[in-house]
Formats: sequence, structure tokens, C-alpha cells
Amino acid sequence: MKLSHIDEHNHPRMVNVGEKKVAKRTAHARAVVRLPVGAFNQIEKEALSTAKGSITQTAILAGIMGSKKTNELIPLCHNISLDSCDVEVTTNRDSEIVIECRVEARHTTGVEMEALTAVSIAALTVYDMCKALSHEIEIKEIRLLEKTGGKSGYRHEIS
Repeated sequence: MKLSHIDEHNHPRMVNVGEKKVAKRTAHARAVVRLPVGAFNQIEKEALSTAKGSITQTAILAGIMGSKKTNELIPLCHNISLDSCDVEVTTNRDSEIVIECRVEARHTTGVEMEALTAVSIAALTVYDMCKALSHEIEIKEIRLLEKTGGKSGYRHEIS
């Protein structure tokens, strides 16, 4: 197997997707942000809000904006017009904020980088909004859960 973004001279290249068929492409990604228990309890008590505003709403907007800027942030990504980008922010009992993103487009290439960028930017936004409470915040997971469309799909079995 060879890397698609490296040419025969070992130079970086953008993959030519011009001959590929337009198809419905989807991707689902997740990021998990762990906060120290005290900091987590404080933001939960404040309904996930800080002096900077709503953590949830700000992270959702940041994630959507990040997905739309993926080709500007990741050098060899194609510019993809997204049909939809849904970001969801929830909490769990492990003092974690869980961010999930589902992206959809009709294009010649996949949208997993857009979903991964969305959850990454949203997680960094959570960190930024909560860092006054603690610098022990950890972005502990960023992963692709599923992608569809094109010649290969992917699904991570969630346990």
C-alpha cells in the first residue's frame, strides 16, 4: 500500500479526484475532552457556561466553522462544499465533554477530514473556554467513527 499524497519522487501532491464519480459521502467523528472533576463539576453547575459564554453553543459553532475551513488548515485537502454538518456536545459521568460531528456532501472525495477537523476545533474551543478553571484539561480522543461513500467505507465498532 502506498500513500496517496506522495508522488513517485517522494514529493507531496494533491490527489487528482477529477475522474472519480460524484457520490454521497458521509463521515462521523468524535472527540473527548476530559476535565478534572472539580472543574467539570463547576461548569456543570453553571449549565456548561463560563464567563466567555455557553461552552456547548460556542463549541458547536466553532466545529461547524472548522469543518468549512478544512482545506485551508490541512494542506492537501480538497475544497468541499458540505451539504450538512451537525455537531453535538454532551457530557458523561467520567467528567468528560463528548463532541460528535456528522458531515455529508455530494462530492468525488470523502469528508472524513471535515468531520475530524470539526471535532478537533470544537475540542480546542472547549479547552480555551475552560482553561481558566484548570490547565489539566486533556483532549484524550479524536477519532473517525464511520465513513460512507466512494469505494471504501469504514465503521469503528463502539464498545
